[in-house]
Order: sequence, then structure tokens, then C-alpha cells
Amino acid sequence: MKTLLAALALSSLAAGSAFAADTTNNGGMMMADHATATIHYVTVAPADIMSSKLVGQDVYNNQGDKIGNVADLVIDNGKTITGVVLSVGGFLGMGEHYVLIDPSSMVLSDKNGLHGVVDTTKDSLKNAPAFNYKKS
Repeated sequence: MKTLLAALALSSLAAGSAFAADTTNNGGMMMADHATATIHYVTVAPADIMSSKLVGQDVYNNQGDKIGNVADLVIDNGKTITGVVLSVGGFLGMGEHYVLIDPSSMVLSDKNGLHGVVDTTKDSLKNAPAFNYKKS
């Protein structure tokens, strides 16, 4: 049950976050030099997960093999998580590369500490399309 709640929280993370909203952009964050929206306050639901708790977490496959970790999240229009950047392969930063997966491809588990689980193999990730990710 907790895994299901965590997966739901991942897919709706941005919707439940404290973002300023107005009616001109359908409720998402916008790029601008000055804020014009009225500030609104929200509460965090028990199933919500903060992005700071997710980024950096290990990701395993169904066989229990560690395949990487969550490097970042892609947020579309300031309100919806549309991608999870995984850092895969390599050792101590050498040979690692990034792949971008759909958030629905990963579930979260809090068994033995929060982590992601995906249904794939290390070999499949080696052959996955590389994502050109820059941490700057």
C-alpha cells in the first residue's frame, strides 16, 4: 500500500507543491522577473513526497540489483513531473550516463529505506537512449 501511495505521490508531486498560481498559466510556475500572482498556501498530504527526499535515492530493478540513482526530475510547465533522470552505469562517476524515463515507469518503495524500483535490466539501460544532462 505504501508503494502505491508513493507512486501516486511521485506522479502528482508538482500538483501538491507550494507553487504560486494564477489563471493565465493553468496553475503552474512561470518564468518571469516579477511575480504577479496572489500567493496561495497549501498543505502537504501524508502520501506526498518532497523532491529533496527523492533526488539522490538509489534505484533497483525487480531482481534487487542496484541500477543507478535519481539524478533529477523534469517538471513540465511548472506543475507536472514528466520525466525522471536516472544516473546509470559507471563507478565513482566514471562511465556513468543518464537516461530519462517516464515517471510511471518507476515505483517507490520504503522497504529498507526509500528507493525506486523499475522493471528493467542493467543491459537494457546500457542500450537506452542517452539523455544529455548537465548539472549546472
